[in-house]
Amino acid sequence: MEADKQKVQCEKVQVTDSDLSEQIKAVTKESHVRAENTELMLSFQKANISLQQYKLLLCSLYKIYEALEEELDRNASHESVAPIYFPQELARMEALKKDLEHFYGQDWREKMIVPAATLRYAQRLREIGSEHPEYLVAHAYTRYLGDLSGGQVLGRITQKALGLKNGEGLAFFTFPAVSSPNLFKQLYRSRMNSIELTETQREGVLEEAVRSFEFNIQVFDELQKLLSISEKSELRQRHKTHNLKTPDVRVNQSSALSSSLTPSSQLLRMLLGVCFALAVGMGMYAL
Repeated sequence: MEADKQKVQCEKVQVTDSDLSEQIKAVTKESHVRAENTELMLSFQKANISLQQYKLLLCSLYKIYEALEEELDRNASHESVAPIYFPQELARMEALKKDLEHFYGQDWREKMIVPAATLRYAQRLREIGSEHPEYLVAHAYTRYLGDLSGGQVLGRITQKALGLKNGEGLAFFTFPAVSSPNLFKQLYRSRMNSIELTETQREGVLEEAVRSFEFNIQVFDELQKLLSISEKSELRQRHKTHNLKTPDVRVNQSSALSSSLTPSSQLLRMLLGVCFALAVGMGMYAL
């Protein structure tokens, strides 16, 4: 912790409205609020998560961090990336591999399931890594600082809800090389604020910060629509195939939907759990 304090004292700069971190906080305020107040994310905060939902979350996080960290590694010497490049302290890939192997076994790669929106997010990270490396700053900031704060809350919720013991399956939420998350976040912001950008580049980074939130919200919206369509279709089919005139059978709509779900719609429900977790990770951290 003393080392972290010394780094912050040496590199900390006075925060002003022109600081990149403050500008990102301002432009993402609306998206931040939307992410925090979605019905699904609020449900997740109540510990409504299953083991399968968590496993699917890990699959999505793996694809996102695979793209993000490979692009950060490839652009490590870029003038905009170098100041915020902390692979030893922040890299999540090895932790995610460990968690996936714990739950899926050695052949976890063959068992992964990810929604299309996650793949679109990963594709975007690949694109900017090739065309606008400075935009990686926005994604790294929102993801990693989310992991260091809101992600910690998510880790505790997951451990309690699933009864995970001895940290097994929770490596993603641990940062052994970061002794003080709060001090490290100060250091990270000061490094980010030191990056020199042209006005055009800065505008691009701010737009990308908003986009990073929107990608996660899009995952939520996409799966919610798919689930809605699936449930409506199955409910109509249920009405056609069952005797609705039986007076002693009374179920509310939510019970009917729950009992009539096919494996495909159950998968959609599990994927919605992924959205809960992604929203928590993106929405609960303090910028």
